[in-house]
Amino acid sequence: MAISALRGAARLAPVAYAPPADQGTSVHKWSTDQVDPKDRFDYWREVRSKGLFGATAELDREHRPKFSGEFSLRTIGSAGLIGLRASSYYVERSPTDIANAPSDSLLICQQLGGGGWFRVRNVDDFHIVGGTFGTSYSDLPYHTVPIAAEGFDLRILKVPAADIVLPITGLHDLVPKPFTDHAALTPLLESCFTDLTEADDDSDPAAAKALVRTLTHLTLIERGIIRPTSRAAQYAVRAGRLSLARRLMASHIAQPQLSPAFIASTLAISVRHLHVLFEQASMSFSQTVTALRIARSRHLLREAPAMTIAEIAFASGFDSLATFYRIFRAAQGITPGDFRAQGARAGL
Repeated sequence: MAISALRGAARLAPVAYAPPADQGTSVHKWSTDQVDPKDRFDYWREVRSKGLFGATAELDREHRPKFSGEFSLRTIGSAGLIGLRASSYYVERSPTDIANAPSDSLLICQQLGGGGWFRVRNVDDFHIVGGTFGTSYSDLPYHTVPIAAEGFDLRILKVPAADIVLPITGLHDLVPKPFTDHAALTPLLESCFTDLTEADDDSDPAAAKALVRTLTHLTLIERGIIRPTSRAAQYAVRAGRLSLARRLMASHIAQPQLSPAFIASTLAISVRHLHVLFEQASMSFSQTVTALRIARSRHLLREAPAMTIAEIAFASGFDSLATFYRIFRAAQGITPGDFRAQGARAGL
C-alpha cells in the first residue's frame, strides 16, 4: 500500500471517532494482520497513530518487519473507549502534531500490562505501571515508550471537553500524571472502568454514557478540578460506590449469608448509606442479590453439565434447594431442570 494512500486513509480516521452527539454506541476493531507485513508499521504510523491519536510513531527500520498491533474503538456518544495492544515503539505528541490534529479532550488511561515511561515538558519523567491509571489533557506535548518488552497494552477513555458541561477551569493544564492523589477514589475508578469495558453491544447506551460521566468526574476530583464537596463530586462518588458494591456482591454471591453489613463494611460506609445507594438504582440490595444468584445459576445450568442442580443451587448462594426452585421458577417461569433441558436441546 502506498504511503499516499495511507495518509488519505488517516485523514478519514477521525471521522469514525466523532459520531453525532445523539448516537449510541458502536465498536470498530482492527489489527495489523489485515496489512502486508512490509507495510504494517507504516500503516500503523500513518493511520492509527496520526489518524486516531494525532501522534508521531517511530521504530527502527530493522524492527519494523516484526511489528504487530491491534486496537478497538468503541464510540459512546461522542466519547471513545480505545483498546490498544502493540509491539514496542516510540510515541511523541509534539506541538506540530497538536496543531495538525487538535483533540481538546480529557484522557483516562489504564495500563493493562507492563507499563509506560513518560516525559512531559522535557523535564518531568514518570512511569505508569501495569494495572494503574493515568490522566491528562490531550493537547499537551509528551513522549512515551513502553517499559516492558511486550510493548503497549492499555485502554484509553477519550472524553471531548465539549461534553464536560461543568463550569470548570484548569482542564487544559492537565499534564499526564498517574492516578495517585486520592487512594479512596482508585477502586471506584477501577470498578466503573471495568463496567464500561465489559459492556457489550446490547448494553444500554444511556448507562454507558452515565459511566463516562462518572469516570470523568472521578478523574476531575482526583486532579483537583472538581471540589470533593461539590454536588457533582458527591454524585460521582455515589455512582462509583454503587458500581463497586455490585462487584463485591457478585464476587461473594456464593455466600448464603451475604449481607448489607458485609458489603458496607468492605466499602467503609454505613449500612444506611449503602441502602441509599441502592435507592437510586433500579433494584434494591436484596433484589440485586437475587438477580445475581439467578444469573449465576443460569450460567452454571448451561455451562456446567457435570454439576447437579443441588450443587448449582448452593454454588449460587441459595440456602436450600427448595428456595432455589421457588425463586428460579418465579424469575424464569420454568424449573431449573427444564431450563437445563432447553439449553441442552438448543445445543444439539
